[in-house]
Amino acid sequence: MTQARYRDLVEWPLMATALIFLTAYGWQVIGKVNGPDAVPFEIVLWITWGIFALDYFVNLWLAEDRMRWFLWNLHELLIVVLPFFRPLRLLRLVTLLSVLQRTVGETLRGRVATYVAGAAAMLILVGALAVLDVEQNDPAAKILNFGDAAWWAVTTITTVGYGDLYPVTPIGRIVAAALMMSGIAVLGIVTASIASWLIQRIEENAEDVAAAAEVKAAAAEEPVRAEMADLVTEIAALRMEIAELREATEARQTAESGREREA
Repeated sequence: MTQARYRDLVEWPLMATALIFLTAYGWQVIGKVNGPDAVPFEIVLWITWGIFALDYFVNLWLAEDRMRWFLWNLHELLIVVLPFFRPLRLLRLVTLLSVLQRTVGETLRGRVATYVAGAAAMLILVGALAVLDVEQNDPAAKILNFGDAAWWAVTTITTVGYGDLYPVTPIGRIVAAALMMSGIAVLGIVTASIASWLIQRIEENAEDVAAAAEVKAAAAEEPVRAEMADLVTEIAALRMEIAELREATEARQTAESGREREA
């Protein structure tokens, strides 16, 4: 089995696993489930982690160039190895974007809009859950509920940063830094997409103007072509008349020559 074939087969199961992880993780964080009540959620989280870890090693095994794949997917290894990066396992939800992309057509602008909107929403949700997970139990924390966490994530990813809410724990600041970098990337993609759209519109307008000029030139040339066609027809008719006169003259001369010989 090839790696591409394997990925096609596990796309939907991995997406379902990521959604299960998101539900269990969000429920545990937002509901502040601790102690014995948290055991079922932890079991679900560890099972989904095991599935993602297995997926990583299967991809590594099936890769044609394993060293190259390993180096280009170090982030996958970090997601599997580092426990405090467990929210990053939700990045498996990017498989959902490939499904959404099929519904918006094959245009570049449609794909960019889908990926940007999906990535932004996913980053806001994951960032809010991650920062709430590490902040809500700290005595000096400013972010104490999901509403505050979501507001903080939106202001951070859009690079607004009002400063009314901010993380105080080391891991929370790591999450904030990652979200800031992601926000810059998302805004860059949006700006590039708008610029590409404007350039495309300008090119389309230029093509329309050129096409209109060609039509106008063709319309102006049409009477000239008609006159030339009439002239060609008249010249052909004159040639036929000249040929007929020449034949008649030759026939008359031949007849006169014959009569002179008889005389």
